[in-house]
Amino acid sequence: MSATGDKATRDGHNVALVHERLRRDILSGEIPAGETSQLALARELEVGRTPLREALRMLQHEGLVISEPNRRVRVADLSAEDVEQLYSMRIALEAMAVRVTVPEFGSREIAELEGLLAQMGHYMRRQDNPGLRAPHRAFHAYLVAGAGERTAAMISLLFDHAERYRTAFAGHDQLRWDERQAEHRAIVDAAMTGDADLTVHRLIAHYLQTSARVFAGLDPDYDPRRLRLTCASLAPGSEQALG
Repeated sequence: MSATGDKATRDGHNVALVHERLRRDILSGEIPAGETSQLALARELEVGRTPLREALRMLQHEGLVISEPNRRVRVADLSAEDVEQLYSMRIALEAMAVRVTVPEFGSREIAELEGLLAQMGHYMRRQDNPGLRAPHRAFHAYLVAGAGERTAAMISLLFDHAERYRTAFAGHDQLRWDERQAEHRAIVDAAMTGDADLTVHRLIAHYLQTSARVFAGLDPDYDPRRLRLTCASLAPGSEQALG
């Protein structure tokens, strides 16, 4: 390979690494919403301006970063309206995907969910939120896997963006972790029967419990009317979990 080709490969690799690191830190809250500078980020990450600029462009396309003049960078703010849209989209897509996926479950698929549930329980008991992320993501992805790759990819993106809110506002105390695990247990129990409608109801209730905590932390007076209507149209009665 030519020297030019080697450099292009290295630059592409660096961009991917910088993008992954910045994305992870934004979603986990380690890089908070608000303004920072490209220079400060470059120094912290020990990278050049070119891979940083390209990584920021990728994050801007995803909606996590807003470009500012004079080399300023703004990490997108957290807002009640944004979280309402996120959960409305997640619930709409996942309700469809669960109804396609769950009726095809056999004993092997249920065993897989049980295994992921056990892993989540392990990390929850240790209050290890970073360790919890992988089995938690896999658990929710497994419930919608039958809907196809494009749908699964969009659901995965929405999951990541919603995690930013959950991490910031939904709480990590042991009581809430126990409640979440009980909600996951109820979802598996419904899937075990092959009842897709019941699984959807319990999944929506799980999401609405989390989103209600996020709204309370962001803007207690906010009325998530669109989210309520979305839930009512997909699984009548489920919207009552919002209060």
